[in-house]
Amino acid sequence: MSSPLAADGPAPPLNRRFSRSKRGKLRNGTFILPGTGERVRRQITLRNPSNFDGPARTNSGSSILHLRRTYSQAATFRTAVDNTVEAWWKFWAWLHTNDAKGILKSSLAYLLGSMATFLPPIANFLGHQDSKHLVCTITVYFHPSRSQGSMQEAIILGLGAFCYAVFISVSSMATSVFFESQLGMIELGYIMVLLVFIGGGLGFVGWVKQRYNAPLVSVSCSLASLAIITVITKENAIQVGVFSNDKIVQVMKMILMGMASTTIVSLLLWPISARTELRETMINVTGSFGDMLTLITRGFLSGSEVDLKSATFVKAQNKHKTVFTKLKKNLKEAKFEHYLLGTEEEYKLQVSLATCMQGLAHSIGGLRSAALTQFSLLRESTTFGKGTPQGSRYSPQIEALVSPMSSGWQDRFAILTGLTAIEETSEEGSDADGRDDDLSRRIERQASTMSYASSTMPTVRTPSEIFSRFIMHLGPSMKSLAYTLSQILQELPFGEGPQYEIKINDNFKTSLTEALKLYSSARADALKELYKSKELDRERPESIEADFEEVAASCGHFSFSLQSFAEEMQTFLSILEDLKDRTEKDNPRTWNWLKFWRNSKARVSNSAHSIPEEEESLIQHPQVPLLPKDLPDLVIERRETQKWQAPVQAKKWSIYRRILEFALVLARDDVRFAVKVGFGASLYAMFAFIPFTRPFYQHWRGEWGLLSYMLVCAMTIGASNTTGWSRFIGTFIGAAIACFLWGITQGNPFGLAFCGWLVSLPCFYIILVKGQGPFGRFIMLTYNLSCLYAYSLSIQDVDDDDDEGGVVPIITEIALHRVVAVIAGCVWGLIITRVIWPISARNKLKDGLSLLWLRMGLIWKRDPLSNILEGESKIEYMELNEEFALQQYVLRLDNMRGAAASEFELRGPFQAKAYERIMESTNKMLDAFHAMNMVIQKDLTASEGETILLKYTADERAQLCSRISHLFQVLASSLKLEFPLSDALPDTSNARDRLLAKIFHYRKNVASAEEDPNNPVVKDEDYEMIYAFILVTGQLSEELKRVQREIENLFGVMDENLFKLT
Repeated sequence: MSSPLAADGPAPPLNRRFSRSKRGKLRNGTFILPGTGERVRRQITLRNPSNFDGPARTNSGSSILHLRRTYSQAATFRTAVDNTVEAWWKFWAWLHTNDAKGILKSSLAYLLGSMATFLPPIANFLGHQDSKHLVCTITVYFHPSRSQGSMQEAIILGLGAFCYAVFISVSSMATSVFFESQLGMIELGYIMVLLVFIGGGLGFVGWVKQRYNAPLVSVSCSLASLAIITVITKENAIQVGVFSNDKIVQVMKMILMGMASTTIVSLLLWPISARTELRETMINVTGSFGDMLTLITRGFLSGSEVDLKSATFVKAQNKHKTVFTKLKKNLKEAKFEHYLLGTEEEYKLQVSLATCMQGLAHSIGGLRSAALTQFSLLRESTTFGKGTPQGSRYSPQIEALVSPMSSGWQDRFAILTGLTAIEETSEEGSDADGRDDDLSRRIERQASTMSYASSTMPTVRTPSEIFSRFIMHLGPSMKSLAYTLSQILQELPFGEGPQYEIKINDNFKTSLTEALKLYSSARADALKELYKSKELDRERPESIEADFEEVAASCGHFSFSLQSFAEEMQTFLSILEDLKDRTEKDNPRTWNWLKFWRNSKARVSNSAHSIPEEEESLIQHPQVPLLPKDLPDLVIERRETQKWQAPVQAKKWSIYRRILEFALVLARDDVRFAVKVGFGASLYAMFAFIPFTRPFYQHWRGEWGLLSYMLVCAMTIGASNTTGWSRFIGTFIGAAIACFLWGITQGNPFGLAFCGWLVSLPCFYIILVKGQGPFGRFIMLTYNLSCLYAYSLSIQDVDDDDDEGGVVPIITEIALHRVVAVIAGCVWGLIITRVIWPISARNKLKDGLSLLWLRMGLIWKRDPLSNILEGESKIEYMELNEEFALQQYVLRLDNMRGAAASEFELRGPFQAKAYERIMESTNKMLDAFHAMNMVIQKDLTASEGETILLKYTADERAQLCSRISHLFQVLASSLKLEFPLSDALPDTSNARDRLLAKIFHYRKNVASAEEDPNNPVVKDEDYEMIYAFILVTGQLSEELKRVQREIENLFGVMDENLFKLT
């Protein structure tokens, strides 16, 4: 049993003896062994010794021997050999990693694709033409280093892109033939092809690429662009007005061969199952949950930030972010595999499991927020004990009240920091008969001691004493529940690979239920004892009362969040049991997604009362029609106000209304982007249809310049600069490699095939491991366009390329033509992006952040807690679609921030670090919004106690929400206008203190009226929402202050020099 914190003034001798005798260790707690369901009462530890971040130890003796060996030549040779062997074993170990396997698979697929050029049977099958290297290019874009589900998605998108390219190609040929044969106006046919099929067709490709902004969609758009440009600008049939499908058939064959090579390698060599990856990821997620839960609970119990600042916690937190992102990706890819196998029901249970994990992550976030609030309050108390700093909210008149706290700080928390050293009794001997009697006697002694101590303990007077008293009462139960949860998380949800069978102990659910009952009972008693021990009848300054209630809020919210985590774990276990029953039973495969006639009937019958599944929010976007990618949901209302509603009688004005609506459509950034991409493509392709310039276009390989233009064009100037530079450098490197290897191999097919495979290894390393796809792909693309094309020339596979050496290819000239074409396309793309409707990523980022903050201010101005009171508010706090729109909008803004760093302006470089910190704070504020929403969504109907408490604090909450909303508006205006901030911004601390003091006063009134049976009393669980509200407002205030400091550093602070009247 722990002693209370030292009270103000000298404690009675009995209390001092109690403190000295019980300071060394926390009292034993009853906990449940999850594997057996057995109740055990003993000391436990929440830290695994293997996770302890202890100091690094060095062996001085070995270092002395090392120094001696450096003077020996034999030792030097031996060291070199050892280093070589060690490097070899490291390399061998790396070859067994997923990255190495992915690189080898992709390079093998590229080697198979190159056989279309080097093997005569395959080359003859493709026909007499010079684009056979397109098979290799497809294997580079659709690489096999992906799961089976991702491969299925790639095949679907690739075939869709090919069908679209065929449609555009056939339509353009038909148009050319019609104008030539029927009208005799081939020039007009050229104009139609340029405007409709090149401008419109490629413009639509650019719109789709920007609209979905997904890697596989971008690759498919590149494939469609390649096929369209190859057929329309190189095929003479369009220029002469003759219909010919030879080129279309050749392109179809090459696309299918490339995708077949990739698919075969992906499925046969080290196949990757997204379902298996999903289970492995879930194991990692639950492991990170266990680590973070243990460390956060330890930190809260010890009152020290050491655990949360340790390398172990930082590693667990980073691991959680990484694996949770991977979880969503694997879940999406597993959907394709389940639907192909006909196991849709199993997939739906996995989605529910992932959704439950998301709830567990939010509970972990609540635990961490409460712990951080505790640490900040303890720091304030420590600082105050040493002297009141400038700006502290503690008044000097009350310094004597809590000054003794600093002298006894180490003693008071000696018990808490000693938790790490508690030894754990062997579980195997917990049921021995000889120890049962000792255990029962020990429990009786400690129970009597605890009861006596509770009656003799003095009332608490400082926030730090409230922490110690709370931990003394609830610490053992909290630690026991955390231990039970961590043990369950270590064994869930699946067993060892490669089968990853569902591993769930039948006693887990029962054990967790019993542990939760023990904890709930102990929590209620602890909170009741805690508030009984406070001196509620004393009058204190408002700031001190606020401190008392803020401490209570952090303690209460931590206990509620831990209970919420345990309840969510119960749901997790239930879903896992259902999934286990589903997988173990021999269920028939359904393929219900193919039965479209049943789906349509079900949609019609359930349309009136259907409710969208919550789980689908992880992988599907809400259906919001007619919304472009760059126009967020946040500005729908603003855009709606621009629509002019003409009177019904004024029919003559309807045409003007239609013109206005059309103009508003053209004002959308995505439409403008599609228009300018199509316009630029038409201007570039124009030279392929003018008889005077067509030879020049063909000689300098203008089709590859047009393809480079399509790849470089991006929504913002910064994004175009980034992709253009990477493609520019990649083209030079690929051309240099092609010239060098052609000179070595002299056109030998075996040497070229082997050298091409070697070149693909580092390129796929750049693409897969480094994540620089455009850079690595353009190296390979230029190499293919040079070396493989030169080999086709050398075997007389091309009729019209004598200008580049014919059967004796001039590799330098070939490479030069490709480099010039690619550079011309990149430069043209940069010009179009900069000149026609330029979109600056810097401006978009500032406007977007301002709009986001304004929307967040309006959301918080609604007062989240007023929505659960009937009739208080007609506007919901935050709907699911609105929350999803906020999250997606932040992701787009973060992409804008990355693109803005590549924009060059005369006013100076972009302040990337400052905006990175601003975005980090914005993300944290959105997390706080989401945490508040999760608390509200648990029960949308307020209980009687919650209603009383919320109505009692309505005015204070309204004032606090208005302050926060006002701060959002001021920061948004400053960022939008790039104008300095005022040095007299409103502070939220006073309004927040008034709310906390009001809750403190309410407890006073409740304590005095507790005996009246007719007076309803607020229960402890009724404080959960108001406690969460207090913590969230505290987080928002801290992050707003950080954003304010960043904006002051960017634009300064208002002073008189800014407003000189001249």
